[in-house]
Amino acid sequence: MPSCSPDCCLLRAVEIVKIFSEDGMCKVVEIPADMTARDLCQLLVYKSHCVDDNSWALVEHHTLLGLERCLEDHELVVQVQASMNSDSRFLFRKNYAKYEFFRNPLTFFPEQMVAWCQETSRSIPPSQLLQSFLTTSSCPEIQGYLYVKEVGRKSWKKVYMFLRRSGLYCSTKGTSKEPRHLQLLADLEDSNIFTVITGKKQHSAPTDYEFCIKPNKGRGEMKELRILCAEDEQGRTCWMTAFRLFKYGILLYQNYKIPQQRKNVLSHFSAPVRSVSENSLVAMDFSGRIGRVIDNPVEAQSAAMEEGHAWRKRSQRMNVLGSHSPLHHSSLNSVIHIAQLWFHGRITREESHRIIYQQGQVDGLFLLRVSQSNPKAFVLTLCHHQKIKHFQILPCEEDGQVFFSLDDGATKFTDLIQLVEFYQLNRGVLPCKLKHPCTIVAL
Repeated sequence: MPSCSPDCCLLRAVEIVKIFSEDGMCKVVEIPADMTARDLCQLLVYKSHCVDDNSWALVEHHTLLGLERCLEDHELVVQVQASMNSDSRFLFRKNYAKYEFFRNPLTFFPEQMVAWCQETSRSIPPSQLLQSFLTTSSCPEIQGYLYVKEVGRKSWKKVYMFLRRSGLYCSTKGTSKEPRHLQLLADLEDSNIFTVITGKKQHSAPTDYEFCIKPNKGRGEMKELRILCAEDEQGRTCWMTAFRLFKYGILLYQNYKIPQQRKNVLSHFSAPVRSVSENSLVAMDFSGRIGRVIDNPVEAQSAAMEEGHAWRKRSQRMNVLGSHSPLHHSSLNSVIHIAQLWFHGRITREESHRIIYQQGQVDGLFLLRVSQSNPKAFVLTLCHHQKIKHFQILPCEEDGQVFFSLDDGATKFTDLIQLVEFYQLNRGVLPCKLKHPCTIVAL
């Protein structure tokens, strides 16, 4: 039998993967068999000219089952693809909440839901919360009521559950955690946790907060799924986050820390490449008789801001006097926001909710859209404390010029870009500052 050449072995080590963006467009990429989800995301960021802020994720999406989950950064893409059905696909999207529980653990784990195994009275101190999940020698658990869909039926049963490192258990006798009263529902090692995205109608769920535990080696049939339902979003987030922590432990913390450790190594992916001519530019002051180089960086920044304001005033004055500009200043202000990543055009209120949910439901996650009720107005959709709120941005006229305001004219802006930049720095009438723009990238 002829031996395999090095070139042949190299070809066998490369796999074809299809990645879809949220607009349905597809990109086909060749990747090595040992490429992780993080590395593939960085490759897509580089090829799509996106900003690499370590919030991009690869999503495993099952169309027929109505399920999806974000791959962990260390997972091998080829291995995950091998377990997927023909109708399944990978999506490339933002997920700001991927590691948010490391930054704000108390908002993810309500005190009444976290306890020590085998103990009924002692809760886990907040300072030891994350450490207890990451340390394999400790035995924390998540406890509380969940609705469980009965296998092969449309009916649901409310049961007291316990999530531990060894698996998900239900109590056969009230809230008892005695071993003889516990029944194993799902093993964590050979399963993954998914969000149900089809809404509560498909499974006749009692609430909107469905999630699902799916075995890795199954045939992808509905009867193999363990479908669960929480009372609210905080409860669902708690169960799903704890599942990830119990399953992967310290690996998740290492994934969270790696971007900071590799920042210098990977800077060529994200840092803009400056040309020689750009590097030779310096700030100049021409206010006196002779120009001078501005050495002080603070003074240079101030000069740049003043120049920007002066340019805006000149453009306004020229448009009022009737310049040859093809677009009147008021018209320019009404369309200048269209190219911004946070502007999503004429989407519905429900669609804005879906996008916010998919990209993480963290505080300050936002987008702007055209108002459905008033075609001349816009709406700021903002997430705060896992709740989505909407603020109408109305046009108002003053001295013949149109401004935009979301606080009844108390604070006015000439365009939506100014408005967004202001509320990124100032909370104003909003519950929090604008922090994370909802972004949909075209591959």
